[in-house]
Amino acid sequence: MSITTRQALEQLALTRRVSLASLSKMLGRNTAYVQQYITRGTPAVLAEDDRRRLADFFGVDASVLGSSSNAHSTSEVVPVQRIQVEASAGYGSVADADISGASYSFDRKWIQSVCSSNIDFLSIIRVRGDSMTPTLVDGDDILVDRSPAACKVRDGIFVFRWDDTLMVKRLAPAPTSRTCTISSDNPAYPTWPNCAVDDIDLVGRVVWVGRRLR
Repeated sequence: MSITTRQALEQLALTRRVSLASLSKMLGRNTAYVQQYITRGTPAVLAEDDRRRLADFFGVDASVLGSSSNAHSTSEVVPVQRIQVEASAGYGSVADADISGASYSFDRKWIQSVCSSNIDFLSIIRVRGDSMTPTLVDGDDILVDRSPAACKVRDGIFVFRWDDTLMVKRLAPAPTSRTCTISSDNPAYPTWPNCAVDDIDLVGRVVWVGRRLR
């Protein structure tokens, strides 16, 4: 009976007594990357570079770990996880635990043209409320970059936790102090100046928005 690519990778790791976390680190991914690939099917296919690096590491032909992503198509589809919480573009809503929902599929090259961060740091979150209208409207799905580089206060739109409340607002740091201005694009909502940066728990920076035409 033939085995799947995931089973082959798992068997290679067990035979060599190599942890899945260490394989993930070797690929420059987060420590759960290989385990999620094997047990959850995320990503759906290994990136070409990852497939070849793993094959070289184990000393096997790359075909053992699947066919080339270029064999049938010039594009590679990658999943971006949707987080089952909603960022309030209003006065805020209590942020429940981040529970992963269904994933959205994107072309890798397109994603990389939007954001240079590793795919594993990207999430889709839904917007609720009208405080960021017209930039973001109720029901929009936003692509959030949660990488360490993105989670630094600078000019832009961010998702953040503030006193256990999940919000999406525009941040503008002060040039000479550890404070920033939190504002809404909808002028009907107040602006909060001189907010301590250290009190803001950044979830990530908004890099793209998708919506249904109304």
